Amino acid sequence: MFGNLIYLIVALLIYYTYQPPEKSGLHLAGSLLCFILLNIFFTLITYAQFQKLKKSISKESLFSLDQKFNRSLTRQSILAVVIFAMDIYMLNLPGFLSGIWLFKTLPTLLALLFMLLFVSYLAIVWAFAHGAACKIYGNRISKQSYIISNISFSVPMIFPWLLLSALTDIIGILPFKGLKDILATPQGEAVYFMIFLAAITLTGPAVIQKLWRCKPLEPGYHRNRIEYLCKKAGVEYAEIVYWPIFGGKIITAGVMGLIKKFRYILITKSLLRYLKPEEIDAVISHEIGHVKKKHLLFYLFFLMGYMIFSYALFDIIVYSIIHSKIAYWFINHTGLERSDGISIIIGIVTILFFLLYFRFIFGYFMRNFERQADTYVYALSSSALPMISTFKKIAATSGTPADKPNWHHFSIKERIDFLKKCETDRTWISRHDKKVKLSLLIYAASLIIMGWVGYSMHFSETGKNISMHYLEKTILQEMEKTPDNAELFSLLGNLYYDAGNFAGTVKAYEASLAIEPDNPDTLNNLAWLLATCEDKTFFDPERSLNLSKKAAALKQAPHIMDTLAESFYVNGRIKEAVAVERQALNSAKDNRSYYKDRLEKFIKEAGE
Repeated sequence: MFGNLIYLIVALLIYYTYQPPEKSGLHLAGSLLCFILLNIFFTLITYAQFQKLKKSISKESLFSLDQKFNRSLTRQSILAVVIFAMDIYMLNLPGFLSGIWLFKTLPTLLALLFMLLFVSYLAIVWAFAHGAACKIYGNRISKQSYIISNISFSVPMIFPWLLLSALTDIIGILPFKGLKDILATPQGEAVYFMIFLAAITLTGPAVIQKLWRCKPLEPGYHRNRIEYLCKKAGVEYAEIVYWPIFGGKIITAGVMGLIKKFRYILITKSLLRYLKPEEIDAVISHEIGHVKKKHLLFYLFFLMGYMIFSYALFDIIVYSIIHSKIAYWFINHTGLERSDGISIIIGIVTILFFLLYFRFIFGYFMRNFERQADTYVYALSSSALPMISTFKKIAATSGTPADKPNWHHFSIKERIDFLKKCETDRTWISRHDKKVKLSLLIYAASLIIMGWVGYSMHFSETGKNISMHYLEKTILQEMEKTPDNAELFSLLGNLYYDAGNFAGTVKAYEASLAIEPDNPDTLNNLAWLLATCEDKTFFDPERSLNLSKKAAALKQAPHIMDTLAESFYVNGRIKEAVAVERQALNSAKDNRSYYKDRLEKFIKEAGE
């Protein structure tokens, strides 16, 4: 189930790291045809995969079938991710839809539409996997419940993204310029995100349990036992609820919520049906252990840590790829435009970093937190034997082999073996607690170091100089091999512009235009510098207008029209600046607030 959440987050990253090209290689009709064919291919191959597995059920052992089922499930889920990436990157489906007024005004709606598309791919996998799962594991859950349970467990986890994106869209269309200006700064973004994260972390469980359609556990024997155990441990909660995951037919429980008002203890009906009272106590003790050991708070800490690690290491990784010439090799051998190639590389780096972090760092702490929660049974009981017998029942009723490995849990066999060691020697509990504490200290120290690295890379002069030196050296090395490569001169000009080296910028752009005089982006960049440069040595309004007119004639992109409007403005031709900026705004799909502000500025100057 956690795997589905990972797939959803990867799909989000694929969507948000994509930068639509100015011109798509396919027309809308061609993209739609390819989209339909891809969906047919995916559906047929998924059907064939699980039909083949169902035919082998009577011939193989449970262990072998479990491995094959999970491999098939993983393989088809990854194929769903690949098909989704092809929809985005190859077919440019977002690009065709982003010009629609509703999606242009509220981009979150378009993102939601594509996330629903990806969920539909996963639903196809779950629909065909259902029959095999029932036969292999002896499940009696209906296909509808199987699909809905998979969706309902994972989709609410991306609810915070949906809410954050929707709020950002709404703020963008409201007439609060001061608030927009604050949120446009890195500090404003950070404060806004921290406030939102705190609010959603505290109140999110109340929303999620509603989405899961949880219902309160009725008064009676079971509720009284659970209430007594929580009171004994000093754990408060909002409610004890039934968890209808997979129709409530699996033996499991859970807890969510950082504070009493929004904390919920979740149990399935099968847990109450198949476990003895002392075994139920053991499971609840495990969940109480998560609360007492502050595991839920640490998970939030690890999420923040991911942001800090990615903030610190992302540029270093990208620079390393550029320096190793992988980027140039990839772009040259795929025939992609430079912007498209870089967009894909950044997307791949983002996804790989996310997967590695959650698989190895987050997964390491999840496994050890689960073990720590297992041992908390000793805080409320004299023996872990009921927990051990519970694990055996879970293995027997689920059909899952006891020694099956898991990235976020130790195997059932490993958990039983550790508890047996604790039964004979309780010092194993303190040893494990010390291991967890040491791991947290090492992680916290790494986080501090990475935070310092990230700050230095992005805000200190030393970091900026290192970044510029890294990129400049790489570009110059490539220029030695291909001195007639106009794009490299243009890249060098961009780098010098960001560094404030305007003389170097003009020289690099001029060299690029000498090789490729009709490159609209280079023409545009040079025109912008000549129209806006703070150093009056390079301020040349007349030439800026000539260059921007030529660029706009070659490519009527919003940013190029914006430069033409600026060139008209600095030449005193305000009404023409207004007209051109209005064109830029009308054709803009992204960053529309920027073009709105620019248009308002020109209109004000024109006295309209």
